[in-house]
Amino acid sequence: MATITSLGSGSGLPLESLVTSLMAVERRPLTSIKNQSSAATAKISAFGALSSKLAALQTAAKGLMPSATQTALDKFASYTGTVKDTAIASASVSTGAVAGNYALKVSQLAGGQNLLSNAFVGGASAPVSGTSLTIDFGSMTGAGNTFAADGTRSKTIQIDSDNQTLAGVRNAINGANLGITATIINGANGAQLSLTGSDGSDQVFKLSGISELEFNPDAPTGNYTQKTTAQDAMFSLNGVAITSKSNTVSGALDGVVLNLTGTTTGDGTTLNVTRNNLDGAKKALEGFITAYNDAMGTMNTQGAYDPTTKVAGSLQGNRVLREAQTNMRALLFNTTAGGTSDYQRFSDIGVKVGTDGNLSLDSAKFTAAMAADPNAVANLVNKVGSAYNDSIERITGTSGSISAATTGLQSTIKSLGDRQSALELRLTTVEARYRSQFSALDTMMSKMNSTSSYLATQLANLAKTS
Repeated sequence: MATITSLGSGSGLPLESLVTSLMAVERRPLTSIKNQSSAATAKISAFGALSSKLAALQTAAKGLMPSATQTALDKFASYTGTVKDTAIASASVSTGAVAGNYALKVSQLAGGQNLLSNAFVGGASAPVSGTSLTIDFGSMTGAGNTFAADGTRSKTIQIDSDNQTLAGVRNAINGANLGITATIINGANGAQLSLTGSDGSDQVFKLSGISELEFNPDAPTGNYTQKTTAQDAMFSLNGVAITSKSNTVSGALDGVVLNLTGTTTGDGTTLNVTRNNLDGAKKALEGFITAYNDAMGTMNTQGAYDPTTKVAGSLQGNRVLREAQTNMRALLFNTTAGGTSDYQRFSDIGVKVGTDGNLSLDSAKFTAAMAADPNAVANLVNKVGSAYNDSIERITGTSGSISAATTGLQSTIKSLGDRQSALELRLTTVEARYRSQFSALDTMMSKMNSTSSYLATQLANLAKTS
């Protein structure tokens, strides 16, 4: 008798198909577990998307709130600095400035020492004596004709023995990065070394070590012509004398950086610092509106149900989502400024809700509100920002409702995974049992078929001989 190699091949019964059908029934609980796990995973992903949108809204809400050292109105104040005579100076203004008009007189710009050497007939490759150049930095004291060196700022530069040329000195100075720029100017009489130091009266420099290129500020003659001296900027604001090592001046006026470019005559010019409360507040509010619409759009999609396609959003009917939607809408117009101002709610300053639930800003109404009572508007905006910041923190924070819901879903997924593993192990045993039973049936039916065939043959043979 041939060995049975496929379930049902011995008996001719569809035993393999029967096992497949039976196992499909047995696997129904496993399919349910997998679907539950997939649904939980999808919800975790949806909570992540929701948390991201709410975090963006929280950031925008914080943009409506002043720091601990600011008033609500200071948060949104922006400043502009204008110098009447633009040839004299320009100004940039930041937080901390005080609006006002300031008389500006500039008697001297900051400058650096500039030296031009005697001409070298051999050009840039003309040889020089000495293998080192010492540069001492300091300032002029007394009547301005005595050099006082700063011992902490002395530098000796080595000149390579195979590069003892005018060009070699230039390269060595520039390579030392001391704040002196060296260039070679090729004129009709030969090459001349030009040295320009940094701005400021303390940037005077003395040169020694190479006889052809030595310079003593006490007696500025000989090897160089001194084109300009190192000096500070000298100016006044409202009659107060000020000096600066640089023509870019910060600290003279809080929040203002002056860039001096020329000197004045007579009465000088004026610096006007103006304050604008509108732009900063409007920009912050528009950012909040955009973030609000984006967050609410995501929540609406996650909680929607399409009756046509019968497809529900990933968080349709979810308690956390419903609470978030309710809180975000309620805070919008339930938050008030307090006090006696006419501007108590967002609707009073031009924030409107469209038929689709999205916010928009009536610029004309907002501008009018800011002009009428900027402090009240700023206080209202601050309170709304604070309310949203606190509410969102309770939803998205480490101990918030989204975190708790996500933790619960993760626990559910783990539990479902354990059940799935146990069920898969049981299904393996069940299938093995079915196959063992049907294999025995297949063998028994195969034997019965063989016996039946044998008896039929014998009966047929008896019939022939009778």
